[in-house]
Amino acid sequence: LEKMADVSLKEAALIVGVVAACYWNSLFCGFVFDDVSAILDNKDLHPSTPLKNLFQNDFWGTPMSEERSHKSYRPLTVLTFRLNYLFSELNAVSYHFLNLVFHVVVCLVFLKVCKLFLDNRSSVVASLLFAVHPIHTEAVTGVVGRAELLSSIFFLAAFLSYTKSKGPDNTILWTPIAVTVFLVAVATLCKEQGITVVGICCVYEVFIAQGYTLPALLDTAVQILRGKGSIPFSMLQTLLKLIVLMFSTLLLVVVRVQVIQSQLPVFTRFDNPAAVSPSPARQLTFNYLLPVNAWLLLNPSELCCDWTMGTIPLVESLLDVRNVATLTFFCFLGSLMVFSLRYPGDSSKTVLMALCLIVLPFIPASNLFFPVGFVVAERVLYVPSMGFCILVAHGWKKLSNRSVLRKISWVCLAAVLFTHALKTLHRNWDWESEYTLFMSALKVNKNNAKLWNNVGHALENEKNFERALQFFIQATQVQPDDIGAHMNVGRTYKNLNKTKEAEESYMIAKSLMPQIIPGKKYAARVAPNHLNVYINLANLIRANESRLEEADQLYRQAISMRPDFKQAYISRGELLLKMNKPLKAKEAYLRALELDRTNADLWYNLAIVYIELKDPTEALKNFNRALELNPAHKLALFNSALLMQESGDARLRPEAKQRLLQYVKEEPQDSNGYFNLGMLAMDDKKDMEAEAWMKKAIRLQPNFRSALFNLALLYSQTGKELMALPVLEDLLRYYPDHTKGLILKGDILMNQKKDIVGAKMCFEKILQLDPNNVQGKHNLCVVYFEERDLIKAEKCLVETLALAPHEEYIQRHLNIVRSKIASLGAMEQSSLPSDGTAATEAKKNSFQNLKEAKSEKTTTQSTADNKKEHSKNKKSTQKSIVDKETPKKSTKEIKDIEKKRVAALKRLEEIERILNGE
Repeated sequence: LEKMADVSLKEAALIVGVVAACYWNSLFCGFVFDDVSAILDNKDLHPSTPLKNLFQNDFWGTPMSEERSHKSYRPLTVLTFRLNYLFSELNAVSYHFLNLVFHVVVCLVFLKVCKLFLDNRSSVVASLLFAVHPIHTEAVTGVVGRAELLSSIFFLAAFLSYTKSKGPDNTILWTPIAVTVFLVAVATLCKEQGITVVGICCVYEVFIAQGYTLPALLDTAVQILRGKGSIPFSMLQTLLKLIVLMFSTLLLVVVRVQVIQSQLPVFTRFDNPAAVSPSPARQLTFNYLLPVNAWLLLNPSELCCDWTMGTIPLVESLLDVRNVATLTFFCFLGSLMVFSLRYPGDSSKTVLMALCLIVLPFIPASNLFFPVGFVVAERVLYVPSMGFCILVAHGWKKLSNRSVLRKISWVCLAAVLFTHALKTLHRNWDWESEYTLFMSALKVNKNNAKLWNNVGHALENEKNFERALQFFIQATQVQPDDIGAHMNVGRTYKNLNKTKEAEESYMIAKSLMPQIIPGKKYAARVAPNHLNVYINLANLIRANESRLEEADQLYRQAISMRPDFKQAYISRGELLLKMNKPLKAKEAYLRALELDRTNADLWYNLAIVYIELKDPTEALKNFNRALELNPAHKLALFNSALLMQESGDARLRPEAKQRLLQYVKEEPQDSNGYFNLGMLAMDDKKDMEAEAWMKKAIRLQPNFRSALFNLALLYSQTGKELMALPVLEDLLRYYPDHTKGLILKGDILMNQKKDIVGAKMCFEKILQLDPNNVQGKHNLCVVYFEERDLIKAEKCLVETLALAPHEEYIQRHLNIVRSKIASLGAMEQSSLPSDGTAATEAKKNSFQNLKEAKSEKTTTQSTADNKKEHSKNKKSTQKSIVDKETPKKSTKEIKDIEKKRVAALKRLEEIERILNGE
């Protein structure tokens, strides 16, 4: 037996070559369907997530304790995804390649198992048929199908280990049994159906290893019951092995129940309509699904990625013609079972093991013990197809042994393998993108609203909203009571800026929600995702300032229906901030944090609340908590850096710089990051560094107002006034009304270029925009003095002094002008100093305050619109809109400005003494 079970190098090479030929094109496929939730949206893949989370969360990254959890506990499968992410992040090629490798391993181990019950040639045939069968494309080409692949490897390994537990003279070898129990546990941690291998081991022990038949067992039992015999020693040994196996299985089941916290997942009637149907429709439909699955194995010509909703209409009557298929299937299955259990011989043993591989692994998906979240799922047929392939190979062997049928059996075998391989190769291309996958599914079945929805989602992701809307509307026509479809229509209308139509669609979805029944838990009767209709509707109407209270009422309604609805608290917190109720917003976020303290966005949003409450210290603490949970949280990096910068504490600047550097690494195309690095460098007097950052910001955003002005100001402050002029030209081309830019340009033109006319135009433009602008008017007075129009200069200074009666330098300049007018008779050529007096002081006194403030991003994170109804968790996160604000000057900045003003006035006094001396 051991020798027969060895796989030769030629056989292995053949299997590897065939699998590679069938699945090479799967490497060009992306992440589709459930891959989005399990891979793209699953934070458990990220290295920053603690490894322990893999054992606390479900397959989709949702905590097992949460009601919305799918309860699919597969931490070892997620661990392999995490390893993929570690090496290639979200490069789909590596994920598909590893799936292909795992499928090769399964085929080789399966070949080894086949050799226990078939001859070499038939074993290779079974393994080749398994390798090329098109039903496996969902498990191999769909990345989430890895759960099937990994579970199958350990499933088969556990069985192979158990076959070695029988020693010489029927003794028990405990080491293989211990290894079997361990491998069963590992298989179960990859996917739940792994535990069913225990049943196969039990059947193998009784009917294969011990060689019993059902009649022999019954005779022995009757003899013992009548007291005419005792239990044979060999049977006692068998019972002992079975008891150990069953006890281990029971222990695994208890642990599994503890993990799901004795809660079954919440599915809707759309996921599995028969599960919520009355008798006899429920039983008739579930039974009919068995021949449907068998037909997919026999004739995998029409494959579909999603068999939920109305794909297979309910069998509601005994007169339904489809019951004939059910009856035929059970008759055929029953006859095979009778043959395999009643008669001794190798053929019956082979059939029995094939039936075990078909039936037992399928039980968890059969709705026999608990309802599942699908009608038919091709990937769950991965292990049952092993038994099917053994049956086919065994039947082919019987035919090929007959000389009359030998040639035709080989021709048929070659045709089946070739057509199956072609179908698999062609089917792989369907998994290239979500659009190709769901369009291929619609060719098979047009009665599934979920498929119409998912094609719409694929088009929506490509920003093709008009076409997406057509598919969403079709989904509502196929299934008028599909809440998710109406939500999709509403969201698409919103994206098309058709607010009225969007609200109407959301209202239809809201009207379809189950009514509250006193004493019955609401959440148990509705998919958690559907409660987002309240969030989406509220988010829509809160754009209207007059309907904020109405939006708040919708959030509160969602919370009343589901007190642990975290997203409702988050969205309500955002609304309360908009309503200028930061204290209530704080309460909402604190309540959400009670439900999820590991959500970095929540800590970030709470920090924004503290900014609104004028508590920067507490805000910074919460930003830091967000960054502890997610070091790459972009908005927390950016806004915490700004907060440190605005604090005026020089000790915080290095950390602020580090965070901004990390931010620009995460967001290399966001000019705001480079601009604020430039502002930090200006604060630290690192002029060349500041210049480089400002230029980079301007390259990314040529019309960046603050970056253009501050670069010009930097040049002006470092004696590079002529370099500032082209920058100011760009600024004023984009923003002709930029007052500070006009003042700075006028100053440079007057003092450096001696362009009095150009300077005059700048200052006159300022006064057109703001007749009461003191700086602009004073500088215009200086221009009049330079033009030797002393009378006009005097009148101008009088008007300026009336605007700012407390500015002593204006009064002194007025006195100088009047003094010059008085001495005009002497024809003395003198000038109000534009390069060293008034203009210099104007530059020092006025321009010190020109430095524009940093732009800010202070918006809360939102995860409101959930887009895909097949999504397991979550995660259709809306991007935050960045608000850029100009903050008020801090107390320290105002003090700095005052010091500079005092210094400028002292300099002015020196200049005036020189003038008076002249």
